[in-house]
Amino acid sequence: MSEKKTPPEKKKIPIPTPPPGLAGCSFRTVTMWVMLGLLAYVLVIFLGSGSDRVSVTYSELLDFARDGKVKNAVLSTGGDVEGEFRSPQRLGDDTAVQEYLKYSSFVPFEDAGSVSILREYGVDVSGRGPSGLMAVLINIGPILLFIILWIFIMRRMSGGGQAFSFGKSRAKLITGDRPKNTFEDVAGCDEAKQELEEVIEFLKEPAKFQKLGGKIPKGVLLIGPPGTGKTLLARAVAGEAKVPFYSMSGSDFVEMFVGVGASRVRDLFVQAKAKSPSIIFIDEIDAVGRQRGTGLGGGHDEREQTLNALLVEMDGFADNQGVIVIAATNRPDVLDAALLRPGRFDRRITVGMPDVKGREAILKVHTARMPLHKEVVLSVIARRTPGFSGADLESLANEAALHAARRDADSIEMPDFENAVDRIIMGIERRSMVMTEEERKLTAVHESGHAIVNIFSPQSDPFHKVTIVPRGQALGVTSFLPKAERHNYSLEYCETVLARLLGGRGAEKMFLDTMSTGAGNDLDRATDLARKMVCNWGMSPEIGPVSFSEEHGPVFLGRDFARTKSYSEYTARVIDDEIRRIMGEAYKAAMTILEANRDIVERLSEDLLEKETVSSSEIREILAELRPEMEFPELDSPDSDEPPVEDKESSSEEEVDNDGSEESGTGSETDSGGDRGES
Repeated sequence: MSEKKTPPEKKKIPIPTPPPGLAGCSFRTVTMWVMLGLLAYVLVIFLGSGSDRVSVTYSELLDFARDGKVKNAVLSTGGDVEGEFRSPQRLGDDTAVQEYLKYSSFVPFEDAGSVSILREYGVDVSGRGPSGLMAVLINIGPILLFIILWIFIMRRMSGGGQAFSFGKSRAKLITGDRPKNTFEDVAGCDEAKQELEEVIEFLKEPAKFQKLGGKIPKGVLLIGPPGTGKTLLARAVAGEAKVPFYSMSGSDFVEMFVGVGASRVRDLFVQAKAKSPSIIFIDEIDAVGRQRGTGLGGGHDEREQTLNALLVEMDGFADNQGVIVIAATNRPDVLDAALLRPGRFDRRITVGMPDVKGREAILKVHTARMPLHKEVVLSVIARRTPGFSGADLESLANEAALHAARRDADSIEMPDFENAVDRIIMGIERRSMVMTEEERKLTAVHESGHAIVNIFSPQSDPFHKVTIVPRGQALGVTSFLPKAERHNYSLEYCETVLARLLGGRGAEKMFLDTMSTGAGNDLDRATDLARKMVCNWGMSPEIGPVSFSEEHGPVFLGRDFARTKSYSEYTARVIDDEIRRIMGEAYKAAMTILEANRDIVERLSEDLLEKETVSSSEIREILAELRPEMEFPELDSPDSDEPPVEDKESSSEEEVDNDGSEESGTGSETDSGGDRGES
């Protein structure tokens, strides 16, 4: 049992504390307190100094003076009058009556006779002019408050706050005090790492290349399917470069306000040039770099203006030395041609799906801190996962760890990885699903047909296992392990794949004299492969070496809306006839193999009904028992000392590109329960 490794403690980064006193206060804090103080003073001036003073009109003041109730009066500049009564007066309305000793009033129209009238009634009259500071505050306080408020708003608009900082770049500056990824954390894409290491060397030692007349590349475009590690490579560059690294997403440039995207592009390059040499990383650049002039309708296009600003900043009239732009996308086909030309993106680095060695290296990275059982062989897992990306393999290692934890194990074993592979490809086991005995028998016969046709077909892939345990929407699965890495496919291999796909339907017809919806997924994939053989790859003798692949319109128009057909109706009928002929020949080949091996199919179906899962070693025992005098094709042998090699071909997803390379793969024949009417 291997000992668990504890991860090293993360280095704590000290957080600087602001200095005490006023020096530690920001301009925003000081401004806020000054504004609050001025606002409070203005409120006191306009609302009165308290609730112990009653406000009376000038006529009421004269009436109180005539009755001898006013003790004194203090007249201020502007006509304000304050003073005291000789005794508390009960004043107020019917709802609230209160005693007041002090009063305030106002002399209208600067009445010059008010002093003599008050003195005539025995009131002690005095005057009060404003003090120096108080007079200044009274006169210029509101103006000063308005000026401070305006400065505060302008600072926020220029980047001091989030509410009005529309045109400022939101790029994150990655410095040396943050946790880093290095190239040691990246596996499965050695060529891409080598290209980026050269870019870093350009930044560290530019004179080494400039002495021979070379120029630092201005841009590097990372191209690859989702999950292959493009962003991880960029983070590794940030950790290795030792230069300022600005990270931003393509969607961060454009928002609801016109001109924001172009302004943010300019501001981003201003910041990067100020700290050159530096690196700018734009993730998902297709959000702003799509082809111009492809939208429906007219008017101002904010996204195109952002792209124009980016084009000018990368290679325009102004010099842009010392700033390298790294961008990542999984849609290079939609990018504008002006963005892709040399001088902007001088290098295009393809980060493709890892091969078998790359997958093994990625698994080693993700399982480095996991307690693996001594019987775990990562090379076998890598061979079992053709078409998996780096993100898929990370999820695989995590699922295996969770499965081992659910059974309270101290280490992760090989069955945990097998379960994780099946779960990622097809979903969780549905053992609680109620299937009738008739459905179980139909599924067993169907999967046995796939397996036996594959075993006895030329150029077939080694068999791995077959199961009738429902997973996700699949009622049964037949898995294969490719024995050789394929970069293109021959006519014979495509015919073998077609026969294997149709073996399930053939077994249903031969042994149960019925047809079910479980073959629907097989027929979809087989028909798609046959159509590509005829239309894309010129494998039909009737059509000849001509390509009739479908053409597409602009990327912003719907695929179906802009689809065009470049051949006549007669040619379309010939294509349909050829597809039907190829499918018919493959079905006949599958039926011939099944007829010659009826006993093996029946035996395998019985074992599946009893065990639910049959491995390659158990199939080998059945073949040795029923055909002892014959030599059989090589089957899967994970225990062999021979290093496994991977095939990019997917036995479950026969989706192939126009050049023959496969888009994705799982290495299994899957029959959807929905095709059998379950949904």
